[in-house]
Amino acid sequence: MAISDIKEYAHLTEADIEALGQELDAIRRDVEDSRGERDAKYIQRTIAFQRSLMVAGRLVLFASRKKPAWLLGSALLGVGKIIENMELGHNVIHGQWDWMNDPEIHSTNWEWDNTCPSSGWKHSHNFTHHKFTNIVGLDNDVGYGILRITRDQKWEPKYLAQPLFNALLATFFEWGVALHHLETDKLRTGEVKWSDKKEMAIDVVRKVGSQVGKDYILFPLLTGPAWKSTLTANATANIIRNYWTYAVIFCGHFPDGAEKFTVEEYEAETQPEWYLRQMLGSANFGAGKTLAFMTGNLCYQIEHHLFPDLPSNRYAEIAVKIQQLCDKYDLPYTTGSLPHQYGQTLRTIMKLSLPNRFLSATSDDAPETSSELKFRIRGGMKEVFGTDPATGKRRGLRTALAMAGKHTAVHGS
Repeated sequence: MAISDIKEYAHLTEADIEALGQELDAIRRDVEDSRGERDAKYIQRTIAFQRSLMVAGRLVLFASRKKPAWLLGSALLGVGKIIENMELGHNVIHGQWDWMNDPEIHSTNWEWDNTCPSSGWKHSHNFTHHKFTNIVGLDNDVGYGILRITRDQKWEPKYLAQPLFNALLATFFEWGVALHHLETDKLRTGEVKWSDKKEMAIDVVRKVGSQVGKDYILFPLLTGPAWKSTLTANATANIIRNYWTYAVIFCGHFPDGAEKFTVEEYEAETQPEWYLRQMLGSANFGAGKTLAFMTGNLCYQIEHHLFPDLPSNRYAEIAVKIQQLCDKYDLPYTTGSLPHQYGQTLRTIMKLSLPNRFLSATSDDAPETSSELKFRIRGGMKEVFGTDPATGKRRGLRTALAMAGKHTAVHGS
């Protein structure tokens, strides 16, 4: 079940957590103080590269009645849309480049290539998700209103169709994001009234109209006789982008080790405790420079959740410092390969489509979500977090997870 006492779960004292927060604040200041020309050149080159891909894709599609041109055009547009959504749209809207005071790439002006308006994304993602990360009942991204990804969510018969819902969400992810912004799950249950969402709905309809008009009417018509093949190429590019963004986001939030939390834990939370919740509630996956770029550097999801408004091209260097802090405080740094992280995520989605009586692990000992009670079950906190007789040092959370049999990929364990 979700963690209700993060101090007990993480083994840290209030002084430890305060010290951790100060070290994380120092990392933030170092990056803020060193932002400059190399960062500006990075984002400017990224914009130029992305736009070149889109222009090249559009030009190739004039010959899209021939299969090679259709394949090339679809691929160019797909890659261009991925970069726009992930390294540009998502990160620009977070305000990562506001320090440049460039109106073109300022969070107040950027409108991204997605059916969800950027104004809506700022609320549902930047505020709700990043403030309430993985708090069951507050973070709407815990299951996106249609998936059960922790046993804290009561099982209902509808979850039997969860594997199908997951496949549909992946295929039409941008549409799911737009509906998620409207909180359609709460509209269905009556928790929210349509009258409360009227203005949001109007914004979404306008944005959907703009996206449909651009991808499925304007650009196909511009290619004249090739309009049919251009239309299918645009649809294919959108689906490529949808599958990729879905996979990256899910691998950062739902593999083993990305813990969930209760509302009670949040109510008296300090800034250092918020930092700790981000570290425990997020997961990374291994990536080289090219793969990192194609994920919008969200392969560094832990670093992104700690510092969502710092430039994404700095996450790799920040990650080295975060791993050092995890070693120092004996905290898990949840990571693994992309296939490994998605495999765990898919296993959880499939498994939790079933009622609890068909599951083998206990609620507090489940690999996908555990709580501080896990350690009590395994012999008591004193035994797990006591002094290691071999080293004379206090055992930390990473050590305790290994002793308790937590099956997750964690750095250094």
